[in-house]
Formats: sequence, structure tokens, C-alpha cells
Amino acid sequence: MALSPNHAGAVFMMVSMAGFTVNDALVKLAATEMNMGQVMLVRGFFATLLITALAWHMGAFRSVRLLLHPMVVLRSACELGATVFFLTALVHLPIGDISAVLQALPLMVTMGAALFFGEPVGWRRWLSIGAGFAGVLIVIRPGFSGFSVYSLAVLGSVFCATVRDLSTRAVPPEVPTPLVSVMTAVLVTVAGAILVKPLGGWTPMDGWELGTLAVAAGLLIVGYQFIILAMRRGDISFIAPFRYTSLLWAILLGYLIFADVPDLPMIAGSAIIVASGLYMLYRERVVAKRLPIANSTSPGMAPEGL
Repeated sequence: MALSPNHAGAVFMMVSMAGFTVNDALVKLAATEMNMGQVMLVRGFFATLLITALAWHMGAFRSVRLLLHPMVVLRSACELGATVFFLTALVHLPIGDISAVLQALPLMVTMGAALFFGEPVGWRRWLSIGAGFAGVLIVIRPGFSGFSVYSLAVLGSVFCATVRDLSTRAVPPEVPTPLVSVMTAVLVTVAGAILVKPLGGWTPMDGWELGTLAVAAGLLIVGYQFIILAMRRGDISFIAPFRYTSLLWAILLGYLIFADVPDLPMIAGSAIIVASGLYMLYRERVVAKRLPIANSTSPGMAPEGL
């Protein structure tokens, strides 16, 4: 029996989240043998090749001059910052903890849209944002023995990703998404090349390590393509909550690959963050029903770049 558009979109979203999260696990695994700069360089090289081929196939390079738009430059710079902070944290923290904190990103974007774009946010959603931040504090435990300074890197990644998503709203609609992704992939690769020497120099690689990072880059493309398919099927309000399956993947992979067992604060904080995010989606759906269709359909839910 064929799946309905909503259910197909939900499956595509879960596949996308699995692709992104397995990529993270492979990167964390590779980082045990080499420094972060080398990981960024090698994975970025493979990702650049793949996304460039995809962009070329889609004819995106006909608009290459649009890459100089200030909002495109800002978005790419923030994506680079988010990547550096994220990989720094990924090397030192359990993948499940990082994923839990990253689930607060939609809450941060909603807050930023209210503060900087004047978008209306009612008291219920403000309470949801506050609860989500409380969940983040429970996960990172500032001031307690379980706190790691690398938790600040996760927060830095969330901040950069928030500015990235807010700046995306100001990117002209005629700028092709694959073209922005090519620019991001190139920036990450170049940044990796610059960081290799300061972080300890080049480590010789064997076929297994090269293959691991090549597969990781391929999974980025899988995640990217399936999130596009997901957003083009069914109702976004139905599909979006399935983004949170990335947390389940992260906890499972952390346990199977790195023997990371989530403790009670991590589970409790994660539950609060996810519940806050789901309630936020519910309230946005309720509010959208009161708006004209042109106002309730937002390009802000477009897929993210690499």
C-alpha cells in the first residue's frame, strides 16, 4: 500500500536525520586518529566534489554572481562558525549530549525572529522557549561536576546556526540552495586546510580512514537530499517533528559505537527540550490557521545547506 504524502514525508525526514547523525558518528570516529582541521579538510574535499556535481546538474552555477550578496556571505560565514564549534565539541563530548542541545535551535530561531524581525510570538511560545533553555542548562550542567567547557562550543554552534537560519530569510529567493551549499563546503574545506598545522599537523591516513570520511561526506548529501524530499511532501507541521528522531539516532549510535550511556540529567533535559520544541510547532500551527495562506507559508522551513 502506497504511503500518503504526509507519511512519505515523515519517512524521508527520518532518513535525512539518520544520514546527518551517522555522518556525525563517523566524523567523531575519524577524529580519534587525526585533528579536527584534517577531518574538516578531507571530509570537506569529498563533500565539495559531491555537492558541486549536484549543483552543476541542477544548473545552479548560472547564478554564481549571487554568491556575493551580503546575506549569502553572512550565512556562509555563520555555517562555517557552526561547523567549527560543532566539530570541536564532537571530539570531546558524547554525541547524544550534543544532539540534545542542538534540538534547541528552533527555539533560538523563533526568539531571534521575534527580537530582530518583529515576528509576533505569544506568551505561550515565550514560556516554551524558556522551558527549552532550562532543558539545555540541565543537559550541560554549568557549575556542576558533569560540566565540560566544550559544552560552550555546542552553545557557540547553536548561536552561529541561529544567525545562519535568520540570515537565510533575507537571502534573495532567486539564489539556488545548492549554490549556497557549494560555497559553504568550499569555506569549510579551506578552513580545515588552514587549521591542520596549528592543530598538530597532518596525520598519514590509510584507506579505512579515507573511506570513513568519504562515506561521511556522502551521508551529508543523503541527508540534504532527503530533507528536500521531506519538505516537498505533505504538511510541514506534520513532518517537522520528525527532525527530533536525530536525537534517538545520536543516543543509539553513542551507545553502540562509543559506549556512551545517557545519564538522568541528559535524559530529563532532552525530554524538556523536545517537549518545548513540539509545543512550539503546535502553537505555530494554531497561529498559522488564523493567518492568510500567503502569510502562513514560510520559506524559513526550507532545507538547510551543508
